[in-house]
Amino acid sequence: MESLNTIDYNRIAAAIEYLKVNFKAQPSLEAIAEQVHLSPFHFQRMFKEWAGVTPKKFLQYLSVEYAKRILKDKQATLFDAAYETGLSGTSRLHDLFINIEGMTPGEFKNGGAQLQINYSFAESPFGSVLVASTAKGICYMAFADDETLAVEELKKSFPNARYRQVLDRIQQNALYIFTQDWQRLSEIRLHLKGTPFQLKVWETLIKIPMGKLTTYGAIAGSIDSAKASRAVGTAVGNNPVAFLIPCHRVIRSTGELGEYHWGNTRKTAMIGWEAAKIG
Repeated sequence: MESLNTIDYNRIAAAIEYLKVNFKAQPSLEAIAEQVHLSPFHFQRMFKEWAGVTPKKFLQYLSVEYAKRILKDKQATLFDAAYETGLSGTSRLHDLFINIEGMTPGEFKNGGAQLQINYSFAESPFGSVLVASTAKGICYMAFADDETLAVEELKKSFPNARYRQVLDRIQQNALYIFTQDWQRLSEIRLHLKGTPFQLKVWETLIKIPMGKLTTYGAIAGSIDSAKASRAVGTAVGNNPVAFLIPCHRVIRSTGELGEYHWGNTRKTAMIGWEAAKIG
């Protein structure tokens, strides 16, 4: 006999599959709930518990991802992208991009051609680090074991942006974190692009005190998505700003360190270094 958890999971899996196949029809909450034989209210609550976002938000993600694909791969016009995605017009497409991508569909299509990004390399206690900034704040920070590959990774996000290798004030303020000049952390500004769910997870990470650890499940619970540990793990893994957004402070509930984008040895060193600083 199937457990309630298994039944619930199967229903959500079926709903997700239905959305993936039918997102162009922009189905209503009532239509999706009917597919899995639940009331709209019960389905909405269950879907958010398991997927970490509401059905409407998940549908928006699917729509934007599809629109991004045809804007980039097919060089579609904004009108055609909106039409093919099942949206009512270009204004709706514009609103979705602003809400989810943090940029207009036109800015996405031209690859960030109007964006100026400065970047530089610096030494940290954990090796060389690449830090990049826009006029609004830090947009990227990564440990750079290979400087050439690190720059290539940076440029993948905005392939048509203008890049300059120069150290600016925004980067300098961010790098103070490695000298433990914690009084100046308020001067650090971030310019992040992510989904609302990712931004919520990253905001939660920033609140983890130095020298403390938490788990994926605890983060999921703190953002009212108790069953979304897997989605939280994905958001943590997509963190574009190493150390400033301290994803290294998240471990598995078993006590294992878990994976780390810049290597488990580095993660172990960071946790130990921080524990020693407050010890």
